[in-house]
Amino acid sequence: MTTIDPMITAKAESWLNSKIDEKSKAEIRKLLDSSDKTELIDSFYRDLEFGTGGLRGIMGVGSNRVNVYTIAMATQGLANYLLKCFPDEEIKVAITHDCRINNTLFADTTANVFTANGIKVKYFRELRPTPMLSFAIRYFGCKSGVMVTASHNPKEYNGYKAYWDDGGQVVAPHDKNIIEEVQKILSIDDVNWNKNDNLIEYIEEDFDLIYLNLIKKLSLSPNEIMLHREMPIVFSPIHGASGKMVPASLKVFGFENIHIVKEQAEPDGTFPTVIYPNPEEAEALNMSIELGKKIGADLVLACDPDGDRYAACIPDGKGDFELLNGNQTGALLTYYLLGKWREHGKLTGDQFMVNTIVTTELIDEICRGFGVTCYSVLTGFKNIAEVIRNLEGKKEFIGGGEESYGYLIGDFVRDKDGNSACAMVAEIVAYYKTKGKSIQDVLAEIYMEFGFYKESLISVTKKGKDGAEQIQKLMTGFRTNRPTEINGIKVVKIFDVKDSKIYNLVDGTETELKMDKSNVIQFYLEDGSKISARPSGTEPKIKYYFSVNEALPNREAYKAVQESLDIKIEGLKKYFA
Repeated sequence: MTTIDPMITAKAESWLNSKIDEKSKAEIRKLLDSSDKTELIDSFYRDLEFGTGGLRGIMGVGSNRVNVYTIAMATQGLANYLLKCFPDEEIKVAITHDCRINNTLFADTTANVFTANGIKVKYFRELRPTPMLSFAIRYFGCKSGVMVTASHNPKEYNGYKAYWDDGGQVVAPHDKNIIEEVQKILSIDDVNWNKNDNLIEYIEEDFDLIYLNLIKKLSLSPNEIMLHREMPIVFSPIHGASGKMVPASLKVFGFENIHIVKEQAEPDGTFPTVIYPNPEEAEALNMSIELGKKIGADLVLACDPDGDRYAACIPDGKGDFELLNGNQTGALLTYYLLGKWREHGKLTGDQFMVNTIVTTELIDEICRGFGVTCYSVLTGFKNIAEVIRNLEGKKEFIGGGEESYGYLIGDFVRDKDGNSACAMVAEIVAYYKTKGKSIQDVLAEIYMEFGFYKESLISVTKKGKDGAEQIQKLMTGFRTNRPTEINGIKVVKIFDVKDSKIYNLVDGTETELKMDKSNVIQFYLEDGSKISARPSGTEPKIKYYFSVNEALPNREAYKAVQESLDIKIEGLKKYFA
């Protein structure tokens, strides 16, 4: 029989005796009466953590679940912090949501708590993707913003992302300060529920045109698009919030032959046609690829439910489609953007790009080749946005992204933007079609010049309280028993981002790692391979990122080098599996 910490039962009883609705009380009674206490423990063993990016978790009753009460308590903490930061000022926040179950309820709850605290709300009339929320914050002069979403997580999840006045997700010192304020909200009774509907202003559909006009200005090859404006493109929002805006973005670029996957076009938080609504997963793109085959598409595109991540599939020349990973599309975008900026005489030495430490180093090599500074930051697009903010008015941001299918072009949005990324990938396909090149040809061109890089990812899920403890033990083990070899290859350096240390295993020295702390450890091997281990900040997972590379001596060696890199990656994976 499962032993229950008395504190868990006491917390469940305190919720049962609070001013929550009767349905929630009935669910708590059911948990208390059940012979299997696993769900009770997971629902109440802790308070749902308001992390540095906001809230995310499984929906349900309890302190460790996403529900109207945990949403309201988190919002009250955020409201209290805003009132402290901006005393005697008019405070506005922007709010929207994607397609998930209960999203309107949670967005309404968020808006109501803000207005109850005298904070004005700019509320999107309809669901819109995350990048539009980021843009709206800056456009309307808001101090903060909330996107109600659980991104690409399964249907059981929900939560929200919290933003600051620059349109980026909150960073230091605000992230920790907001967490402290949220932690002061000890009960439902600490929430001000007296909403003021007069403080809500709706953002109407005409705002779309303002955003789309800025998207249009990003295009660098309008003549080439004109030549291929009838190029068949397939798009799927995977039941999410980008069903309107990605096709509109493609159209303002000049593309006219866009085919939407009808079965996935309507917003639906149950995601009925996919196992997992994540465009990183090939399964989520099956319907899109089938439509692509049917119409002979030159490009297949998809976005995750909140429209910040994108995926691109290209014809493989054998009647099927190849899903490009986020590192490949990131490298393509970087190579194309820098090439066009140089062609237009816009590279003056005052430009920069940004990527994350788990993203392919091929992007760094491309930037070096063009003489453009590329900053490497911790995982999370908020860190990219912070660099843009810090360099605003000093240097010009071209673009940047992360391996997890996130990219941003231009700085009017301060989060990854699936709308503009999809449009720009389509432009790249059209541009190179005029040169008689396929995307495979362009990738080979990049690998010839900068090195053949190949990456892969393993995500190991560990659910519940026990899972969280297992992940912690894994990371502790990497630090207390540092490996000297991985798959028979010597480890030459270890970057411990949490302890701010670089361990040189060749000469035994230790030096300081000048980077913000994060629970990440990276192993650099003698052959140039790199492995990064990082617990997910939003899911009960530990992620292992693998990167290997070799020189590509000529185009004819492409297949042999690719096979060699695949073998190398599989060997590294076995060590960590």
